[in-house]
Amino acid sequence: MRSCVVNKLIIGGDAPPRVMGVINCSPESFYHDSFIPTTEIHKTAVGMVEAGADLLDVGARSTAPNAQAISGAEEASRIDAALKELDGTGFTISVDTMNPWVLDACLKHEIHAVNDIAGFSSNAYTKRVADAGLPAFVMATDYTPGDAVGPDATENTLGTVVARCESAGIDNYVLDPGIGIWTPFRSYDDNWELCRHFDRFTKFDRPLLAAVSRKSFIGNLMNREPEERLAGSLAVTIFLLQKGAAIVRAHDVKETVDAVRVYNRMVKMP
Repeated sequence: MRSCVVNKLIIGGDAPPRVMGVINCSPESFYHDSFIPTTEIHKTAVGMVEAGADLLDVGARSTAPNAQAISGAEEASRIDAALKELDGTGFTISVDTMNPWVLDACLKHEIHAVNDIAGFSSNAYTKRVADAGLPAFVMATDYTPGDAVGPDATENTLGTVVARCESAGIDNYVLDPGIGIWTPFRSYDDNWELCRHFDRFTKFDRPLLAAVSRKSFIGNLMNREPEERLAGSLAVTIFLLQKGAAIVRAHDVKETVDAVRVYNRMVKMP
């Protein structure tokens, strides 16, 4: 597997699995307990890094189905305030936005990667990333986030995303198969199938992101609200590590780091 390097952090290749901590600046989030007010961002970020987070992913708008929509201006204002709290920390930071104008606000700060759930479907966004020379986490998307349904469609769409990266001259990236209920056309079973076939996506020879933390397909199986889905999230995480995930996006950094350490010991990784 080829590796991706984000601020000297090696993801994939021979590196052990990494953990990406979620800095959630959106009060509309499906997981309300994960929302972090601006005044708590620095403290929370320090806690995540001390707990073992390799990278922090800062986002300011919810992409969950039926979430309250916010304007690009509001998203930019929120993420700008959050990044101000992290300037000078030296932490490795990615920004979770698919809006090119929000990205402009982010580029005024110390950021090291983008997390684009739109799969570089926006030429304006992609050009900004390429011009800035930023590494990227790029989700399987044709036109609308989550529009690839099932393993076959996801594999085809990831091929499209790879072609977009090549066309833009972006060669430092991680692929995200996009597990989750993104559109009304997806079912819980669709997401379990993506998990079962996660190793299919290693064919692209790129690091893979596992982003399943407290998601609704896990809650549906266990009949649990987001606040009670940690155990299920960790179980799926371990399975996806076995299937080739190189980095895990998680709300619960300490517990996820512990799970990854146990996994590493079981497979005798460094």
